Amino acid sequence: MELETEALLQEARESIEAARTYRRELQQRLKGLHLARQQVKNSATLTRDVLQQHFNDLKGTLRKLLDERLVSLLQEVDSIEQESIKPLDECQKLIEHGVGTADELLREGESAINGVAGEDCDKLSNFTKKALHIQLDSLPEVPSLVDVPCLSAQLDDSLLTIVKSQIFNHGTVASRPPVQIEELIEKPGGILVRWCKVDDDFIPQDYRLQFRKSTASPFEDVYVGSETEFIVLHIDPNVDYQFRVCARGDGRQEWSPWSVSQTGLSTLVPHEWMPGFEGYSLSSRRNIALRNDSESGGVLYSKAPTYYCGQTLTFRIETVGQPDKKDSIGVCVEQHNTCDSLQRDKAVCVSTNGAVFVNGKEMTNQLPPFTSGSSVTFDMEAVNLGPSNNNEGGNFKLRVTISSNNREVVFDWVLDQCCGSLYFGCSFFHPGWKVLVF
Repeated sequence: MELETEALLQEARESIEAARTYRRELQQRLKGLHLARQQVKNSATLTRDVLQQHFNDLKGTLRKLLDERLVSLLQEVDSIEQESIKPLDECQKLIEHGVGTADELLREGESAINGVAGEDCDKLSNFTKKALHIQLDSLPEVPSLVDVPCLSAQLDDSLLTIVKSQIFNHGTVASRPPVQIEELIEKPGGILVRWCKVDDDFIPQDYRLQFRKSTASPFEDVYVGSETEFIVLHIDPNVDYQFRVCARGDGRQEWSPWSVSQTGLSTLVPHEWMPGFEGYSLSSRRNIALRNDSESGGVLYSKAPTYYCGQTLTFRIETVGQPDKKDSIGVCVEQHNTCDSLQRDKAVCVSTNGAVFVNGKEMTNQLPPFTSGSSVTFDMEAVNLGPSNNNEGGNFKLRVTISSNNREVVFDWVLDQCCGSLYFGCSFFHPGWKVLVF
């Protein structure tokens, strides 16, 4: 009886635990549903604000343009009116002057005729001479109505049809952006952002990636191009950054709606070159090293062993200088300040001509020579730990993959000690070489 009771109790406990788990899962789904509802409502509110602001701005601009056009046409009417009225006013003055002269001549003539009765012949003679001098048969030319301007306004109603058609087709509302951020991968001092197209009918031409450090800061462009991933560098560790992406359709000028913004951070310490080395000048963040004109040479190492197995270490050649057979970039177990190259024991490296060296020995396989913009990546993973039964004498093996310009070399690097982290380094004999590490 006790065993049966204990079994029932155990079954009840399991049911209770299953119910708790079920409730937690439902609560998580409710939380996800709440976030989804908030996204719909918040994006709808934002879209309304954007539409209202855009059309208010559009109405203001159209009103301003129409007012400016009206003023221009009214000024044109005023100008034509003034130019056309001026000769008519001059003609009117000439005729009015002639009418005045005729009135005066009439008065003098009537007075002269009346004076004949009083035998005043001199007045009559003077009047006759004056009348002959005035040339009463000469009249000023008055333009006919067909020869003077008759102003009118020609207003094409088709403009309303064109504007109406454009307005009715202006703007669209999208329920989903055509591209979305797929994943955010933390890198030392950076975040790799990958995105993908989610609209099968959308044909992208370019992508545009933006980020911001906090919600109080504005988004800023960090990449525009045709690739679907980009490493955002200069990221402060353990700080949240927001990312969003949009796209431009093939043959289009306008950008699509923004994707749902994603928040990411990097907990990895940024890769830095060791400061204070006379032969190299470093950037402010110490992730770019430039071989300067100093005669001092040797290997510039990282500030600390910040490269771990399972990560990808990338060197990007920003500018190139004159190559030398001892030039090298790569990783090593420990720093040797007395060596002038990484082509030595306990190091793997690539020279500027593409030769690969493992523990100081050159491999048969080779990578392309370095050019400006070349990227060289190192990927490593532990193959086995503990004593080895092979004849190489090592007890720690790393599978190394070095890639450059779509070519790669894969080999096993056997070491006599376990290495959880590695230094990276570079050495260039001639000045002008600049390399970025991330």
